[in-house]
Amino acid sequence: MARIALIAGSTGLIGNQLLLLLLEASEYDKVIALSRKPLELQHPKLENVILTIDQLDQLATLKADDVYCCLGTTIKQAKSKEAFRKVDFDYPVALAKMLKHNGAQQFLLVSALGANKNSAIFYNQVKGEVEDAISKLGYNCFHILRPSLLTGPRKEKRAGEDIAKVVYKYLGFLIPNRYKSIESIKVARAMQTLAKENGTGIFFHESEVMQRY
Repeated sequence: MARIALIAGSTGLIGNQLLLLLLEASEYDKVIALSRKPLELQHPKLENVILTIDQLDQLATLKADDVYCCLGTTIKQAKSKEAFRKVDFDYPVALAKMLKHNGAQQFLLVSALGANKNSAIFYNQVKGEVEDAISKLGYNCFHILRPSLLTGPRKEKRAGEDIAKVVYKYLGFLIPNRYKSIESIKVARAMQTLAKENGTGIFFHESEVMQRY
């Protein structure tokens, strides 16, 4: 039976690649992509919903079977802890609540390596808190993906990523698989594959496991 997918963060590193995968996937007859600006991409299965982070009430009318949350920023980009938390906690939780109320069965969340609500590191703490909050909403299936440093076709340059590429090139054999950088397309493929399994429960997927996708 054909299904509907919804992607939040469809213009980001993982979300953009995931969107292309899902549009070509036979299991979906519609893919809803949330974005702040109109997407340049055109596809007969694509429904592009334009909204900002302050227009969450518009989510109340959306329905989907599978929800893919690829939202994420950095404190540098957000410019404050409050703004960071709004993107990485408030919005994903609001999305999860509204779509669950409207009948969604699966939620797939891109979290991060080291996510822990009790962490002394603010970034990891928020990632852990959003995992915990969504896990309590009662989805039939909740997949939590915790990638390490992401590499891929970013629109903006990140110095840390360039440094990591050099380190991994020469010292990668010394670094445990869990901490090695991972290509964003592998995370996107993992999300697509996991959703097709139609499992029941809460599942954690660490970075080293996603390397095989």
